[in-house]
Amino acid sequence: MDAGNINLLKFVKDASQFVIPIYQRKYSWERQHCKQLWDDIMRAGENKSPGGHFIGSIVYVADNAAFNTPFLVIDGQQRLTTLTLLIVALSEAIGEQEPLDGFDRKRLKNYYLINPDEKGEKSRRLVLSETDRDTLFAIIGGHDLPVNFSHRIDDNFKFFKERIVARKSDLSVVCRGLSKLLVVHIALSPEQDNPQLVFESMNSKGLELSQADLIRNYMLMGLEIDEQERLYNVYWRPMEQTFGQENYKHHFDRFMRHYLTVKTGKIPRLKEVYVAFKNFARDEKQDMENLVQDVHRFSRFYCAMALEQETDADLKTAFCDLNGLQVNVAYPLLLALYSDYDGELLSQRDFLKAVQLIESYIFRRAVCGIPTQSLNKTFEAFGKSLEKERYLGSIMEHFLSLKSYRRFPSNDEFKESIKQRDLYNFGIRNYWIRRIENFEGKERVPIDDYTIEHIMPQTLTDEWKKSLGEGWKRTYEKYLHTLGNLTLTGYNPEYSNKSFKDKRDMKGGFRRSPLRMNDELRERNEWSEQAIEERADKLAEKAIQIWIYPEGKPNGSD
Repeated sequence: MDAGNINLLKFVKDASQFVIPIYQRKYSWERQHCKQLWDDIMRAGENKSPGGHFIGSIVYVADNAAFNTPFLVIDGQQRLTTLTLLIVALSEAIGEQEPLDGFDRKRLKNYYLINPDEKGEKSRRLVLSETDRDTLFAIIGGHDLPVNFSHRIDDNFKFFKERIVARKSDLSVVCRGLSKLLVVHIALSPEQDNPQLVFESMNSKGLELSQADLIRNYMLMGLEIDEQERLYNVYWRPMEQTFGQENYKHHFDRFMRHYLTVKTGKIPRLKEVYVAFKNFARDEKQDMENLVQDVHRFSRFYCAMALEQETDADLKTAFCDLNGLQVNVAYPLLLALYSDYDGELLSQRDFLKAVQLIESYIFRRAVCGIPTQSLNKTFEAFGKSLEKERYLGSIMEHFLSLKSYRRFPSNDEFKESIKQRDLYNFGIRNYWIRRIENFEGKERVPIDDYTIEHIMPQTLTDEWKKSLGEGWKRTYEKYLHTLGNLTLTGYNPEYSNKSFKDKRDMKGGFRRSPLRMNDELRERNEWSEQAIEERADKLAEKAIQIWIYPEGKPNGSD
């Protein structure tokens, strides 16, 4: 490692080229970076003393054994990019002037923006990554921006143009300030230093990187630049695009946690996924291309399920139903199953049934009030017991063998619980009522267009108390929020606390409702405790068909 203070303009001029490697983190590009550089330049330029003005550091990998090779920037990319944009804006404003000795348009361009001794991309002093690269080249060359240009590069260029135009009558202050800028340059040797460790150490005290950033950097940083580009473009970039920008940010770390659980049999903490990944890669002596290819493959499975990108209509519906539970503990098992489905070890029919069983297991336990603490461990170890030559049967037998707090609730236990439970204040109430409404229907009803309606209303009028009879209070307290008394409607405000017959016969009432949840209500003449119980029994029978129970015998039984 070599380090020292240096004049920033001299450093840029003497370097053949700065390259932001493909593995580098995305720039945060907050406007404050541009404003900070401008303020530093103004401060230094207005100070008439000859001293320099320190603005930070630049860390890069330099192969001293190779002539005229680019510097791979580990830290300081925003500093170099903002400087480049400012110099472009300054060179445009200067015209034929020379506000300060050495600061004319030709020298600004040939010293700090391009290398006139090189051609093509090698002539660029600074090479960014992806969309930012083409946008910066267009700005430097004075060309039209590309179709999918980088708004952040363009916006920050405009920021400097506005500042410089405002001072066009006297640009000497800007030039003087630029000439005084100092940085600490830290050169890492690829033979003697570990850029990844330096990168981790520096960023542990600065902008916190996501686990995804660290994993990407770990896999690509140690490779030759051409190999980095190839693996990034073939595997990593398509993976980022499949997730999408927002989903990549929110889902990738979770995906990697599930991926590592599949691969290692251990569940890492979400904030320690990167450490677990490094240990996994080292312990297994993973070839980086095979590893990034495998991560890419499993990411497709995750996006198909968690982001509902599945192309098979029946599987997509099953994943959508499962996701309605808002529980992701089953994803290690689901990823393993999807991998075998993709590898044709598991048929589409059996995979679909397995997903439905997983959904049933999670929901039945929630309805029956079984604590969820054991679910992580249950699904972590699930795959170890499966016999893949009889895949679905093995899955069902394993579910049936789970005992005590890990049990798969029986039909009788589930039916009694779903009839008695407060389902209105259940955390996933839109989930269960959507599943019941859409059961065996070819046209799925979008529940978001409706609200849950209490048939016996939450506020009882005298008419309601009379119709419920002497035990109205007990009926109200026992059944208000339960399965038998809840339905769907698009007319909730109009229903209010009207009588049952009014709700049935009014415009938009139960009798004319197209919703299956209201089938039981169309021909009833009154709403009572008995009616609530009868409707609950029918819906509970439907529930055990929706949330299915495994067939067969437990593992180890005769």
